[in-house]
Parts: sequence; structure tokens; C-alpha cells
Amino acid sequence: MPMKNIFRSIIGLSALLLVQAPAFSATPPAAMVCESCHGTAGLGTPNLAPMLAGMDKDYLVEQINHFKNGNRKNPSMTSMVMTLATPESVQQVAAFFASLPAPTISNIEKRGDNVIITDPARKLVYQGDWTRNIPACATCHGPSGLGVAHFPRLASQHADYISNQLTAWQNKKRTGDKNNVMATIAQQLTASEIQHLAQYFAAIK
Repeated sequence: MPMKNIFRSIIGLSALLLVQAPAFSATPPAAMVCESCHGTAGLGTPNLAPMLAGMDKDYLVEQINHFKNGNRKNPSMTSMVMTLATPESVQQVAAFFASLPAPTISNIEKRGDNVIITDPARKLVYQGDWTRNIPACATCHGPSGLGVAHFPRLASQHADYISNQLTAWQNKKRTGDKNNVMATIAQQLTASEIQHLAQYFAAIK
């Protein structure tokens, strides 16, 4: 093949790859400090920071403000959010991470798709336990835990983060939920159920 045609092929392939490559928004200056723990793709790191990619923007705004006002307590996060001095900077950070693509989930399961469920964790996710006033997780967090406005995505989230948050709700170390819903639910869960739920949602890939 003539050299001229080879160059044309390379240029054409490069252009195709650029078109097919996912377009990521430029990181706003206010969010750059967040990337040190949550990652440039917002996918977080086990035992360090949760996945933020694809979360509902308004939910992220709420959580940043909870760290600011003390409803959520974490020494690292408290110091980090204080760098967001204006409501505009909070909105920028939340909008940026909400715009990042979260892992795509295939075979999404909706509440009611299956009547007979034997796995205890999955049963709590899709049917709850009304003898203990525990609604199905999917009622608020959506099919396969993909999240709904103001309710965070749990699918693919790191297991340690989910278990730590449920334990914090249970021990009243995390507050700020509307009508005390999460605290009421978490206080009905056993330690084993918390671990199994965390592992269940983390395994949704």
C-alpha cells in the first residue's frame, strides 16, 4: 500500500476512535481536590471513597451540605467541603460527578419481577420485611439499585461504603434523611443483613 494511503488510513482510524471515545467534561477547579480520593472517573476506591459517578445531582448537593452542617461527620470530607465556599461551587462539583458515566448494568431487575425469592439479602432488596416495617430497598433506590432522584445509586457501590453508612444510620452517627426513614430502617437490620446487603449491591455489575 502506498505510504500516502497508509497515512490516510491512520488519520481516518484516529478520527473514528475520537468520535467513539466517551466525552468527559473538563473537571471544574472546585472538583479537582475531590478527584484525589473519588478518582478522575468518579468511581471511587474501596476502603477509601465511594463512587460518585452518575449519582443524582440534587442528592450530591444535599450530601455536601450535610457534611457542611454536621449532619454527616467525616474528618476528611468535612475539611474538603469547606473549600467549597459558595453555593455555586457546590452545584458545580455535584453537576460534574453526576455527569460522569457510571457502570452500565444489564439485566435490570424490577420490584415484582420475581415472586419467589430465597436469598435473604435479595428478598430485602425486592420485597422488604413488613413484619419489621422494612420496605423493599428497590422502593426508593429503584430497579437493581440504580437510584432515583434524591435516592442514591447503590448498584456497583463499594461494599465497605454501603455497610459503613448503614451502620452509621443504625448508630445515629449519620442524620439528615427526610422523615428519619433510613435511620428507622437501618435500626431494624442485623449486622449480618447489613453485610449481605452491602455485598449484594456491590456485586451488581
